[in-house]
Amino acid sequence: MREFTINENDKGQRLDKFIQKTIKGIPASLMYKSIRTKKIKVNRKRAELNQILALGDTVQMFLSEDLFSDKITKDELLSVAPRLNIVYEDENLLICDKAPGILVHTGDGDGKENGKGTANERNTLIYHIQAYLAKKGEYDPSMENSFAPALCNRIDRNTGGMVISAKNAQALRDVNERIKNNQITKLYLCAVHGKTPQKSDTLCDFLIKDSKNNKVKVLKNKTEGAKEIITKYKALSYNSEAQISLVEIELVTGRTHQIRAHMASIGNPLLGDGKYGREDKINGRQYKHQALYSYKLIFGTATDSLSYLNGKALSVPFDSIYFLREFGHCLNK
Repeated sequence: MREFTINENDKGQRLDKFIQKTIKGIPASLMYKSIRTKKIKVNRKRAELNQILALGDTVQMFLSEDLFSDKITKDELLSVAPRLNIVYEDENLLICDKAPGILVHTGDGDGKENGKGTANERNTLIYHIQAYLAKKGEYDPSMENSFAPALCNRIDRNTGGMVISAKNAQALRDVNERIKNNQITKLYLCAVHGKTPQKSDTLCDFLIKDSKNNKVKVLKNKTEGAKEIITKYKALSYNSEAQISLVEIELVTGRTHQIRAHMASIGNPLLGDGKYGREDKINGRQYKHQALYSYKLIFGTATDSLSYLNGKALSVPFDSIYFLREFGHCLNK
């Protein structure tokens, strides 16, 4: 039997959510049966699936020890030398500038899941964030049941730019709610082929996954399985010799490969995007990955634990954005 005491990062969530986070990969059928047969209790009493856990509650789990996988340890994290480009940090959030080529977490971008401590996991952004916070004394895995510092947004492996991580459960909930309600503006810079049809425009279409080819398709009309996508763009500069444009993108919706597929659909594929365009060589420099960077975040107004960030704008240093060299200047923004 294992017993867990509900702490600040556990409280306020449903029992089933707590169980799923505490016992990774537990089959839903086993969880339901264990609650029904009183092998999972709250405060040593019969529990309900949707019961909300309060600070100080205890959860008893009379389950096989095989289900409880060992957590990553603080000593393991302390052995790592974190490599992070930090844009902003406070007691709730850590916002990093992720370099292109880095996975945000295991299983994202390479199609594989990896166990703890593998080389791939040690090269992920979230692993280095957790190691950094462990070294600062702000994260100890042995003190947590269901929470670990987590990413609030994701960007593709070969896209660079800003990724928000939360240091506590309340901050994670609040950022996720802001993203859901479009209260965080996400701006990207990209280099695209040709001139855009308009100086600025809002593209409204539908996107459907093409799982066979690991791509997405942009459709003008809604069909079964398609989701609405809204992308705003503004052309900023044009390199007439290379015939490429520097474009600022605002994501209203955030779907898989949305920017890459949407810009390609109007005849402006991203420089170096072999999936929706082609790999390119510009001025002798080879572009094997899409020229795309999440460069600015603007926090809107909300009444939550992060209200002190209302109206705050954060940007990455322009020298991080490698493809700006094709336009001979930095942006004054």
